[in-house]
Amino acid sequence: MGCCQSLCSDEHQPLGKDGAQPPQAAQNHRGGATTADNGGIGGGGAGGVAGGGIPSFSEFSFSDLKAATNNFSSDNIVSESGEKAPNLVYKGRLQNRRWIAVKKFTKMAWPDPKQFAEEAWGVGKFRHNRLANLIGYCCDGDERLLVAEFMPNDTLAKHLFHWENQTIEWAMRLRVGYYIAEALDYCSTEGRPLYHDLNAYRVLFDEDGDPRLSCFGLMKNSRDGKSYSTNLAYTPPEYLRNGRVTPESVTYSFGTVLLDLLSGKHIPPSHALDMIRGKNIILLMDSHLEGKFSTEEATVVVELASQCLQYEPRERPNTKDLVATLAPLQTKSDVPSYVMLGIKKHEEAPSTPQRPLSPLGEACSRMDLTAIHQILVMTHYRDDEGTNELSFQEWTQQMKDMLDARKRGDQAFREKDFKTAIDCYSQFIDVGTMVSPTVFGRRSLCYLLCDQPDAALRDAMQAQCVYPDWPTAFYMQSVALAKLNMNTDAADMLNEASQLEEKRQRGGGK
Repeated sequence: MGCCQSLCSDEHQPLGKDGAQPPQAAQNHRGGATTADNGGIGGGGAGGVAGGGIPSFSEFSFSDLKAATNNFSSDNIVSESGEKAPNLVYKGRLQNRRWIAVKKFTKMAWPDPKQFAEEAWGVGKFRHNRLANLIGYCCDGDERLLVAEFMPNDTLAKHLFHWENQTIEWAMRLRVGYYIAEALDYCSTEGRPLYHDLNAYRVLFDEDGDPRLSCFGLMKNSRDGKSYSTNLAYTPPEYLRNGRVTPESVTYSFGTVLLDLLSGKHIPPSHALDMIRGKNIILLMDSHLEGKFSTEEATVVVELASQCLQYEPRERPNTKDLVATLAPLQTKSDVPSYVMLGIKKHEEAPSTPQRPLSPLGEACSRMDLTAIHQILVMTHYRDDEGTNELSFQEWTQQMKDMLDARKRGDQAFREKDFKTAIDCYSQFIDVGTMVSPTVFGRRSLCYLLCDQPDAALRDAMQAQCVYPDWPTAFYMQSVALAKLNMNTDAADMLNEASQLEEKRQRGGGK
């Protein structure tokens, strides 16, 4: 029940660090998220949270990823080409209930672990809402894996070429082009202008239906591997000449994605350019749109695609030009992407359990942090009874200092000085002589009030480890999960908490 398990032996492990760091500084931390390679998908982890609820980049153990992917089961493969792909992408779920995408390389793809780690850290420092962000890597022995945010709504290739219920409407196609241009411009501005093998399989859709660019393309498939795996007809001409990828090569590949969006088919650039030169733009357009598009807008996109596909690299536009051209075409910015894609939006908030909730349960279902704070202050430490048995020998000066730290934390908690409370409670926890579920619960709330939901989830899970049937631990997990937009899991936790509370009341237990 719940999601603590292995955390019990790892409670003092530091959270993942923001930004790029040398591999030797990487923490072997449990946490993560995922993106797709050739149709893989991308979700978050238990590391420290960078902006927008994205876990900080960190190192994973192979055992964690093995468990998350059900021992890399073939049922978990999400690579577009399935088991035939050279480097497979798996869907997985971490113990903190986050979904992730795991890209598993062949053993000799990156023989030098240091080089692989450095490349991964270079990509892992990026954080943008147009990317399916890289949140971790694994370099255990011969294993080489990348971990990224999980994108649950398939690839652009699936929606364009293999759709079932409806094709992508014109305005959504324009949004895809614009968002991917923004992603490329961000990477270029931040000093990583090269993107390997950009194609419709690298464009993924998140839980809101928004298109994102897979972070996996920011690294090659191997140290010495090719940068393009697609048919030579779609490969930049200069790459065929010298085997080198340049920023202009990325623009060329972006042009092929624009052709996909225009035509709904994977047309070789040479054929498309022949149609464009022959003024056969209508023939180029996807017939499934049934004429429901603006000819003026289509003309702008066709012209941009033509510029991107110029034979001479210097004649192609840069990423800022791409963004500037596509931005004015965004005419339905008020319509959510999931509506235009025709997919169901995830629940906005945890559903309320059928059974009546206690005051704490009601506050958690509303995510009312102020009310939760008042209840935890009033509850004090009565739920800690029986979780510690201290011998006379343990009453040392260190013990006195530890209890003094808790006392200072309690005072700061009552006075709503939550940063000081975190510091004091951390001193108490780090000594380790005495374990208190209430302290973990209180520090969890402090993290929530300091906008650190991932750290809050970790503390709520630790509280469950100390006291497995404590409803408050489950309630705090439900709030943290909701703050992380993991709403289905939040609802499950709320239900578990209310069940435990009901069982407790029937049994007369603490």
